Amino acid sequence: MSKNYDDIINLSRPPSKRPKMSRQERAFQFSPFAALTGHDSAIMETARLTDKKIELDDYMKEVINQKIIMIAEWINDHPELIITYFKPDEKKTGGKYVSIRGYVRKIDEYKRTIIMSDNTIISLEDILDIEGQLFNMFCD
Repeated sequence: MSKNYDDIINLSRPPSKRPKMSRQERAFQFSPFAALTGHDSAIMETARLTDKKIELDDYMKEVINQKIIMIAEWINDHPELIITYFKPDEKKTGGKYVSIRGYVRKIDEYKRTIIMSDNTIISLEDILDIEGQLFNMFCD
């Protein structure tokens, strides 16, 4: 060793001006960080699956139209319905099928939508099926 440090080699360590860190605080300094911010969420978004919208044939379209006409006739009685419809995905092509239970508040023929009791707006073109006791009365 060089003689240049002989005067300080045996001195005690000078006190720090900062407060002593706990072990946990020191460990956080070495924890991993995301060098590519948002990369994990982008991968998860890409991996998320969506469904394709089912195209109904003319017969099924007519069945749904007849059910909508029946709902319009009985709308003031608030019959409980279950409507299954396609909900387009906001971020990618496709979407998913969801079912909603409630009664129809309004049928907007101009916008071709149904407004449900919870203010959910459903496009008539997205409806896959409508179920309810209302239709059972006329099928017996």
